[in-house]
Amino acid sequence: MDTPRPFVLINAAMTADGKLDTVARRGAQISSEDDWQRVDALRAASDAVIVGGRTLLDEDPRLLVKSAERRSVRTRRGLPKNPAKVGIVSVADLEPESRFLGAGPARRILYTTSRTPLAQVRRLEETGAEVHYMGSERVDLAAALRHLRGLGFRRVMVEGGGTLIAELLRLGLADELHLYIAPLIFGGAEAPTLADAAGMSRDEAVRLKRLGVDLLDDGGIVVRYEIIQKPEGASHQTDR
Repeated sequence: MDTPRPFVLINAAMTADGKLDTVARRGAQISSEDDWQRVDALRAASDAVIVGGRTLLDEDPRLLVKSAERRSVRTRRGLPKNPAKVGIVSVADLEPESRFLGAGPARRILYTTSRTPLAQVRRLEETGAEVHYMGSERVDLAAALRHLRGLGFRRVMVEGGGTLIAELLRLGLADELHLYIAPLIFGGAEAPTLADAAGMSRDEAVRLKRLGVDLLDDGGIVVRYEIIQKPEGASHQTDR
């Protein structure tokens, strides 16, 4: 049966103490080479890769499939070499020369709000990006996902950040969660975690069903979960 949104897989790499980055928030490396291969395969199997505003603006990710063989497989299937890159950002003040916009080839889609001036939208569109207003203060996540489904995207992967992940979980807009847990400790009360934002009560907690566990040679583990309880949310908010 057709659904109003794509299948949403959240993938994240975190330390053993649950941190997605150090307190510096500059995209500290967590994944090992083995895990990068896993992530690359997930990207290659996705129609789009999504990041929230903080990840987009602070880390400026490329979000490309690295393996030439995986890109070739996509091409043989009649797909673009890379999945579409999607940024969800309340104020889209990224530069036209950013890696997100410039690295490719890949379709680039931005969902933003009326807080982004029209002149900035035009600058971004001149790079070939598709920019959509999807809210006044914060991006309506459910509406953005419905729009992606309307574009023909059936499977998308979310790669951060913690606030976007938390909102997708809180609003019941995600289907699976894959976690690489590295043998590292970052610490820091202000360091980003897997699910940031305001948090939920015990009764509101998102419930998971374990699908599998993989042990990597680097000492890390990968845990795959199905999201089996999807709480109701009143607002559709985003990462920035």
